Amino acid sequence: MDVSQQVSFTDYFVICSGTSSRMLQSLSEAVSEKIREEYHQHCSIQGADSAGWVLLDFGDIVVHIFSPDRRDYYQLEDLWKEAKTLIKVH
Repeated sequence: MDVSQQVSFTDYFVICSGTSSRMLQSLSEAVSEKIREEYHQHCSIQGADSAGWVLLDFGDIVVHIFSPDRRDYYQLEDLWKEAKTLIKVH
């Protein structure tokens, strides 16, 4: 999602889900490692896979990784509905 017109702290949100705590951890580790390898950029990590939500802050891009129930609870897509969705994969 392009949120650059709605917020000043980042330009893009990436929002995805994992079906288990292990999957959330694996997704966050894989994204963090790939960005570090490809772009030499580190991230700030918040949340916890055991809580159903992990946030990876790369500055211009913030990656939200949710369990299905936490994603339903926070409803970021609805909260930021004015933002342009760049790609949506189901």
